[in-house]
Amino acid sequence: MIGIDIVSIDRIKKMYDKFGEKFYDRFLNKDEQEFVKSYQTAAGFWAAKEAASKAIGTGIGEICSFDDIKIKKDKNNAPKIKYSKNLRKKFKIKKSHLSITHDGGFAIAVVVNSLKKVKI
Repeated sequence: MIGIDIVSIDRIKKMYDKFGEKFYDRFLNKDEQEFVKSYQTAAGFWAAKEAASKAIGTGIGEICSFDDIKIKKDKNNAPKIKYSKNLRKKFKIKKSHLSITHDGGFAIAVVVNSLKKVKI
C-alpha cells in the first residue's frame, strides 16, 4: 500500500497566517507541533498525513482523520509514522515507512505500508 502527496509550502504559510495556532491544531497534536519549527516542516507533516490516508485508500475524512495518524522523529531525526490501533487492525497494517522531502516551494511525502499476512 503506497500513498503520496504534495503541498505548497506557501499554502501552509497562508493558512497559518490566517488562522494561527488553530490551523496547526486542526492536523497536528501537541507533540507533533513541538517538531514544527518552520512552514516547511508543517507542510511536510500535512503531506505525510495525506499520503498516509491515501496509502490505505480512504483519504482524510470519515474513516481516517488527521488524529488517526501520528508523526514522530527517531534518534537520527528521521520521520516516523504510525496509524491508530483501530486503523492498523482494520487495514491489517504491519509496518509503515515515511519519507518527506522539500524543494522548489513544495513538500512531498510518500508512505509505504506493509501488510500482515492473511491465512488462507
